[in-house]
Amino acid sequence: MDATDPVELQIVERLSADLPTRATLTLPFDLRQKSRLRTRLDSGEEVGLFLPRGTVLRHGDRLRTADGRVIEVRAAPETVSTARTDEPLLLARAAYHLGNRHVALEIGPGWLRYLHDHVLDGMARELGLTVIDEQAPFEPEAGAYGGGHHHGHDH
Repeated sequence: MDATDPVELQIVERLSADLPTRATLTLPFDLRQKSRLRTRLDSGEEVGLFLPRGTVLRHGDRLRTADGRVIEVRAAPETVSTARTDEPLLLARAAYHLGNRHVALEIGPGWLRYLHDHVLDGMARELGLTVIDEQAPFEPEAGAYGGGHHHGHDH
């Protein structure tokens, strides 16, 4: 697909209702953060995202196309590191240190997940967590104010 050609099927709205869907769109987390994107539905049909700036798509979100179709978003499996411990204080300490490095984190009972990075794996192991690399959907926390992390320095 040529980036200058117009896309016929356009996604223009994120829906609040859990409506029945006709199609699915599976994307990794980095692409689910884009408000403008040229991609393909899981069926192979070309589609363009035209959503408000700052939109972050989550697994299970429903989107509406300009022609009224409803599409379900799916989080694609990607290479992540999952760090585990049975010690709540150790888990909190690891979350603190990873967050202090501006790492997007998914948090579950007894585990933290981040996009795979061998340096961060080493840090988590040094803190005492067990770390495995795996393929899994990545759904990090949205941030304290719902929109993630924003302030005036480059990362």
